[in-house]
Amino acid sequence: MTASDLALFTPFRLRDLDLRNRIVLAPMTRARAGEERIANDLMAEYYAQRAGAGLVITEATTVSAQGNGWVESPGIYTDEMTAGWRKVTDAMHAAGSPIFLQLWHCGRASHSDFHGGELPVAPSAVKLEGDGVHVPGGGKKPHETPRALETNEIPGIVADYREAARRAKEAGFDGVEIHSANGYLLDQFLQSRTNHRTDAYGGSVENRFRLLREVVEAVREIFPADRIGVRLAPNGVFNDMGSDDFRETFTFAAKELDAYGLAYLHVMDGLAFGFHEKGEPMTLEDFRAVFTGPIIANCGYDRDSAEEAIQRGGADLVAIGRPFIANPDLVERYRNDWPLAESDASTWYAGGDGPTGYTDYPAYDESVTAS
Repeated sequence: MTASDLALFTPFRLRDLDLRNRIVLAPMTRARAGEERIANDLMAEYYAQRAGAGLVITEATTVSAQGNGWVESPGIYTDEMTAGWRKVTDAMHAAGSPIFLQLWHCGRASHSDFHGGELPVAPSAVKLEGDGVHVPGGGKKPHETPRALETNEIPGIVADYREAARRAKEAGFDGVEIHSANGYLLDQFLQSRTNHRTDAYGGSVENRFRLLREVVEAVREIFPADRIGVRLAPNGVFNDMGSDDFRETFTFAAKELDAYGLAYLHVMDGLAFGFHEKGEPMTLEDFRAVFTGPIIANCGYDRDSAEEAIQRGGADLVAIGRPFIANPDLVERYRNDWPLAESDASTWYAGGDGPTGYTDYPAYDESVTAS
């Protein structure tokens, strides 16, 4: 069997979407939206360069100003932002690739400098223990103890997700992914490590899941369930996460999400971002046992491990992240056994440098290699 014969390159029917292969461009923050947080021509070029993926999921995109916590990341909460994203979806559809927008609220993984001096919000006043956060204007500052959201504020956050989904549909996205992973707001509510509430949104796993359920149901008012994905990170330590009851929590969440008939469940089962070591890591098979829809595997996969996950039935699709940075034609490099280029990590989030380390990585040229 040659590389081009791998299951990874076979078409896949994702509910009602036909994907040309089973490789997904994973969501990766790249910080090129400027201070205005508006998707632009450069971003449209970046995504179109990577349109060889069967499905493209955008970088995390904030649903409100309150959700901001990353310098020069994009948003989807103003008319100008909506229009900016239309440039991206038009470019992707011209290239024949479906694209989902990832919806994001940073929660405690933010800083008051993003919010005019107001503290970031979270389910509970539990400080993120980490090496600090990059803030507007340059530099890095220590994390702060966030403000616990009042119960009566939560419907407003749900409404922000609904409105962001409406804007995503207006901007031409084929669907949306709800980011409930990596220690951001929805993950903070889901996990007992960060959720110490005593109201209807805290305590039991059913209550901690409540906000994610309400967000899914709100977004479902805009997109049908089969155009909505959810991302979970059961094993991750990123943003100071990891709960003793992680197996119970994520098994419950996956089982409940299964009832909606979602487009997919995006599971960060890999350990490339660190492992909390609260027990044996959860596997794709653990999720297969309770989620009957399509599963996307993610975090640290390469071509061979992605193929193995599909062959054994653990995943239907595999999201690849960092290798796509320096290899816009990654699918063809995988298919043809061409060597991979290495990216310069110092430019991953170098917004002020524009195309440098972003759109200036060339596709592979066989003729140059042959000569």
